[in-house]
Amino acid sequence: MSFPLLTATAVLPALGAIATAAVPAARREAAKWLALIVSLATLVLAVIVLVRFDPDGDRYQLTESHAWIADFGVRYELGVDGIGVALVALTALLIPFIILAGWHDADPLETGNKRWRPTQGFFALILAVEAMVIISFEATDVFLFYIFFEAMLIPMYFLIGGFGDRAHEHGEETASTQRSYAAVKFLLYNLVGGLIMLAAVIGLYVVAGNFSLQEITEARANGSLEMATSTERWLFLGFFFAFAVKAPLWPLHTWLPNAMQESTAPVAVLITAVVDKVGTFAMLRFCLGLFPEASKWATPAILVLALISIIYGALLAVGQRDIKRLVAYASISHFGFIILGIFAMTSQGQSGATLYMVNHGISTAALMLVAGFLISRRGSRLIADYGGVQKVAPVLAGTFLIGGLATLSLPGLAPFVSEFLVLVGTFARYPVIGIIATVGIVLAALYVLVLYQRTMTGPVKAEVEGMPDLRVRELVVVAPLVVLLIFLGVYPKPVTDIVNPAVEHTMSDVKQKDPQPEVEAAK
Repeated sequence: MSFPLLTATAVLPALGAIATAAVPAARREAAKWLALIVSLATLVLAVIVLVRFDPDGDRYQLTESHAWIADFGVRYELGVDGIGVALVALTALLIPFIILAGWHDADPLETGNKRWRPTQGFFALILAVEAMVIISFEATDVFLFYIFFEAMLIPMYFLIGGFGDRAHEHGEETASTQRSYAAVKFLLYNLVGGLIMLAAVIGLYVVAGNFSLQEITEARANGSLEMATSTERWLFLGFFFAFAVKAPLWPLHTWLPNAMQESTAPVAVLITAVVDKVGTFAMLRFCLGLFPEASKWATPAILVLALISIIYGALLAVGQRDIKRLVAYASISHFGFIILGIFAMTSQGQSGATLYMVNHGISTAALMLVAGFLISRRGSRLIADYGGVQKVAPVLAGTFLIGGLATLSLPGLAPFVSEFLVLVGTFARYPVIGIIATVGIVLAALYVLVLYQRTMTGPVKAEVEGMPDLRVRELVVVAPLVVLLIFLGVYPKPVTDIVNPAVEHTMSDVKQKDPQPEVEAAK
């Protein structure tokens, strides 16, 4: 039996989470180093998975299949295609940076009430989320995917509610209340989506007789499994609703600004750069793979919702006073682009959407983590409390600018390529929607540049004087992300070579071909 590489990639951080939580309370620093070492070891395994994956090989590779709950047709089945392997690599890459950035975020609080926070728990929860996200990208059994799709909500709930941002203008008691509200809202929204999906998962088993993604997809393709039109549409809606909440798609997005605002910056990155990607990934793998006809039926409505997300998120980002809420609404706009690319039903659109998932993860991590370093220095999330930072902390300001320029998809930085592909792919089939979506680019330039102008330029505010520049640990976090943004902006081929064959399979599932350009014959 070959080494179960995919299982190891998910089990290692899970075991690391248990070991980190078991570290004695007096050994907080040891817990931090253990979590970091485990995350780096997981990254090594993810790189091995990436190297062993052959883009021109079978659709699902490094597969594992074992009987689990035989009476109900549930199997422990794993496998990665080009999209899954890219997102596994992204997740494993970001977690060490998240841990390093949050090195002191869970240190004990010395307040009048002598509140204490278990440092070990913070890092153990991050590793637990990593394990669950990775196995979600690897699972090819629908029931197995569902279990971890839901289970990741529990550690995220505690990360949001128990380890919130210390920078709060209304005092610790109000901050604790708002953290609890954000955590409960996050949990309830996603639980409702998950319960609706559970009903659809059960319905799928009744129709198909098993939960194997590969078997059901093949049976749909060769005609041995047929679903009534109404049945397929209802099942599609059950799956899509849960994924749209996680994504998040307008109007199911309202939990995200609260969750990101009240979280520490590393946890905010974990939410939007890692966890939320499970929603858009699942739309490609499960919605389009299992319900191709229903996906095409729902496409017009979904494109409208994606377009609203793009414009709505960008407009609200323009008017934000809070740095974290601004990034949250910007992410809603960006997820609108990703979903637009998925349901444009073109190879350019879906390749761009997959590339966007990777690039958005890197760019959001860069911007939000630098914003977190800025907020920790000043003790405020409010944009109005800053000014002239570039004069006292030029490296911090410079990296903040690069993260912001990547967020607005400046040519030469990674998100530009993915956003361009999404718009080209959308315009090829839906030109009006493609044209309207470009408004989001203009608005992105507005909210990013206004944010930079108000925080980094102008006279140096008294509270900003003496602000230290980025420290060595912080540079270790930010510098690799900046390098990746530039490298993938100039040379995205390593990622597109991996994801394009998987996109072709997805296009085949929904029986769609790229529209041919209409060229008027020369007279």
